[in-house]
Amino acid sequence: MKKRGYYGAFGGRYVPETLMGALNELTREYNRLKREREFKERLKKLLEDYAGRPTPLYFSEKISGLCGCSVYLKREDLCHTGAHKINNALGQALVALKLGKKEIIAETGAGQHGVAAATAAALLGIDCRVFMGSKDMERQSENVSRMELLGARIHPVEEGSATLKEAVNAAVRCWSGNPEDIYYLLGSCVGPHPYPMMVRDFQSVIGKEVKMQLKKTPTHLVACVGGGSNSIGLFYPFFKDKIKMTGVEAAGAASLVNGNVGVLHGAKSYILYDRDGQVRNTHSIAPGLDYSAVGPEHAFYKTSGRAEYRKAEDSQALKAFDWMIRNEGIIPALESAHAIAWVMENKWKRDDVVVICLSGRGEKDLPIVRKMKGCGL
Repeated sequence: MKKRGYYGAFGGRYVPETLMGALNELTREYNRLKREREFKERLKKLLEDYAGRPTPLYFSEKISGLCGCSVYLKREDLCHTGAHKINNALGQALVALKLGKKEIIAETGAGQHGVAAATAAALLGIDCRVFMGSKDMERQSENVSRMELLGARIHPVEEGSATLKEAVNAAVRCWSGNPEDIYYLLGSCVGPHPYPMMVRDFQSVIGKEVKMQLKKTPTHLVACVGGGSNSIGLFYPFFKDKIKMTGVEAAGAASLVNGNVGVLHGAKSYILYDRDGQVRNTHSIAPGLDYSAVGPEHAFYKTSGRAEYRKAEDSQALKAFDWMIRNEGIIPALESAHAIAWVMENKWKRDDVVVICLSGRGEKDLPIVRKMKGCGL
C-alpha cells in the first residue's frame, strides 16, 4: 500500500465531506493505537480468554482422502459467537471506546458480524444498533434473536434486494448524520480507508496462527470471499511466501470473477453493475456472500496475480455442507461451504498441503438449507 489508503489502483476514500473528519480522526487514532502496548495487550487478552484463540488447525483425514492430498481446516467456527467476525469486532470496539464514541452501529448479512458487534458492545458497555436487510432477517432469524438478546437494536432494511448491500447503505446514511457520536463498526475489508486496512489487521490473526501451527509450509490457502475479511485474514500473513491463494465467491455474487472496476461504499474495487452503471442485485444461498463488491486489497491481489478467484454454485455449496456434516460431524457455515466445495472438486497432487478457512459454523443456516432442499436442490 504505497499510497495511503490504496492497494495498487484500488481503495481510497469516496465519501461525503461530512465523513472526512471522522475518517481522519479514525486513521490517526488507529495508527497510534496499533503501536500502543496497552491496546495490543488488552486485545490479545480478549482474543485469548474471551474469544477462544488460538483456534485449532484440524487435519481432516476424510477430506484429505477424498482429495488425495493433505487438507487442514482452520477452525474459526470454534470462536466465541461462532465465526471469525469476533476478531475484528473486538478490535474495532476497543478503538471506539478509545475514541469516546457513545454508540456503535454495524451492518450485517449472515448475522455473524451483527452478533459479534452486539457481543463486543455488551462486553464494553456501549450501545449498539445493527442494520440488516429484511430478506436476510428472515433467512437468519436465529442470529436476529441473538442480537436482540445481547441488547442490540435491529433496523430492518426493506429497499432494493433487502440484503447486505442495502444494509451497508443504511448504516452509512446513519453514520453520516452523526459521526461525532457514532462509531461505524464495519464488518468486512471494504469501505473507505482506513477500514480495509483495520479489518485486515484484526483478521490477520488467522493466518499468523496457521504459520505457527503448521509445521510444514502449505502449498495452497483457500477461503470464501464475500467482502473478503476471513480470506484476507488468512492470505495477508502469507503474502510474501511462494504459495497459491484461492478465494471462492458465490456464483451469483462473483464480483472478482464477473465484475468490473467501479466505486461502491467508499472504495474503488471490483463491482457488479449493469450497462447503465447501476449496481446489480446479487444472489447466494449464503447471506454473507450476497454482496455486489469486494474489498480493494482482494482487487489488487487479483490484478497483480497474487491470488486467484473462483466461484461455486449454490448446489455445490449444499453438497459440501451435507458431506461435512455426515463425514466430519461439523456443520459449516454456508459461506465456508463454498470454499470446501471448490477444494473437493479441484484436482490436487499428492504432496499438496491445503489450508481451508472454516470461517464460521452453520446452525444459523439450517432454515435456509431446509427451504432449498424443499425446492429440489
